[in-house]
Amino acid sequence: MPGGFESCVSSPNNQIFCNVRVDLNHDCIFILNMTTLRLLPPLLCAMTLLAACQPSIPPATQASVNVPEGLRVPPGHSVVLEAQARGAQIYECKAKADVAQAFEWSLKAPDANLFDWGGKRIGHHYAGPTWAAADGSKVIGEVKHKIDSPSTSAIPWLLIAAKSNEGEGIFGRVKWIQRINTVAGIAPLSGCSHTEISKEARVDYAATYIFYASAR
Repeated sequence: MPGGFESCVSSPNNQIFCNVRVDLNHDCIFILNMTTLRLLPPLLCAMTLLAACQPSIPPATQASVNVPEGLRVPPGHSVVLEAQARGAQIYECKAKADVAQAFEWSLKAPDANLFDWGGKRIGHHYAGPTWAAADGSKVIGEVKHKIDSPSTSAIPWLLIAAKSNEGEGIFGRVKWIQRINTVAGIAPLSGCSHTEISKEARVDYAATYIFYASAR
């Protein structure tokens, strides 16, 4: 069976979020229960994870979560794409602007690959924040609202408005973006001081991004 593990991120609610490489163009991203996995012999565990990631999995068209009211997009927009992101939140150690001799990890940029629900890599998410599709289109966004994730160890859920678009592809007409289902990604709790100014830290994260365009 082709494929192999690339990374896993655990969460405090006894789940593990794994990415498995199926082939050169397909990754599978999913959440499993850690208690169940501990009961399996290592080889059977690996075979179970890889088998769960074969391309026979049908693509989903709706995120499996009710989006909170504060993150809902204005009427007149419809979903054009849901993408799974896997990568890192990049933080930089900086001096606090309003507190003398205090330092903090500040978000510098995301760096994540985007996948469809079948596991195919379809784009990249990076500084801006920018989402770039494999078809050459791009969208740059601006955060309009955020709410805490249900998990205290995960970055917030966001409502993002498009500031600019580029290209004729899928992201060329996106007007709104939601970030939900976040896993991990929060800033380090230590390691930032006057001796580490400008130091960077990459923290693994995963999330679902839902993209909306004007309904036609």
